[in-house]
Amino acid sequence: MGEKKHKLLIIGPTHGVYGGMEAFMIAIAEAAMQWEEYEVRICFKLVKYAKAEANLINAAEKICDKVDFIDRGSLKLFNIIWWADILHVQNTPPDVIFTAKLLAKRIFLTIHNWRRTEKNIHNILWGYAAKCADKRWYNSKFVWDTWEPIKKSNKSDAFPTVSKFSSGWCAPEKRMGFIFLGRWIENKGIEEILRAYALNNFDVEKYPLTILGDGPIRPVVLKLKDQLNLQKINIPGFVDAKTKEELLISAKWLLSPANTKEDMGLTPIEARSVGVPSIVTRDGGLPEAGGPAAFIAEPGDVDSLAKCMQRAMIMSDEEYLKRTILAKDSLKGFLRPIEFYRKAFLDKE
Repeated sequence: MGEKKHKLLIIGPTHGVYGGMEAFMIAIAEAAMQWEEYEVRICFKLVKYAKAEANLINAAEKICDKVDFIDRGSLKLFNIIWWADILHVQNTPPDVIFTAKLLAKRIFLTIHNWRRTEKNIHNILWGYAAKCADKRWYNSKFVWDTWEPIKKSNKSDAFPTVSKFSSGWCAPEKRMGFIFLGRWIENKGIEEILRAYALNNFDVEKYPLTILGDGPIRPVVLKLKDQLNLQKINIPGFVDAKTKEELLISAKWLLSPANTKEDMGLTPIEARSVGVPSIVTRDGGLPEAGGPAAFIAEPGDVDSLAKCMQRAMIMSDEEYLKRTILAKDSLKGFLRPIEFYRKAFLDKE
């Protein structure tokens, strides 16, 4: 008879769509399914009014045979936590953490979002819940500093939360122009990108601009594109994974000029994995995500972004090659391999 398996519950909130946090949870679960010492379960706790979309359900059920979607305040939560020996919790939901603490479960937190400073019951409970964990892992030093601004706990650490990266590659001399990846929402820097691109008066054939994604500010973006006479830039909307990879690896620079107190910045890390350096803003965790090869502009500053873009395009081939190598190689000391969690969940220290 084999040794008793450790029951690992990976649990976190969701709006029901397949996003960065959900992809991270699924990636951990997929790896843990191969670790013989674990029995794995995923639980997505739906926020108010949310419903699980088919792409999220299918992605989770494809890799794990125990998947739960529960509504806020569901009585089923207690039974799911009772089942587990170890919880890997996303952020700091008090209902999950206090229940797990009451049941003497081991609790590991990955905290994805910077801490708000308003004095209210919600923030007080979240702060106390965070202290109940055996270990706390923040997805950037920026986020860590907002939660532990004065003294860092010996139970804490900071490193990016990532899932699967592209394995593609394009020779640096064949790459062209700029690319933006992300949802079209306010303060992600899309309008600044268009204005900076127009300010430089780039030749669209030599220095193309591709803006992937879609979102609620689409009418604003399209109107500004026409006002700036940028009809020839590439706006394909949402694309499949293969097309996204092809567009990313063939770009010279990724643009991520947010002005949102970005928690981490997954797209610059994704770009670095294929040797594409980034232009980011001095915003939240973006400088960390962009790494030593990135150019850094000031948030919301079109002139600053335009200067970075101009500098990027006049760079010599030799300097660009150095930056593309630095972008990729510097990830080695920045990311944690997925096997890190295998040992960490059983570590009693």
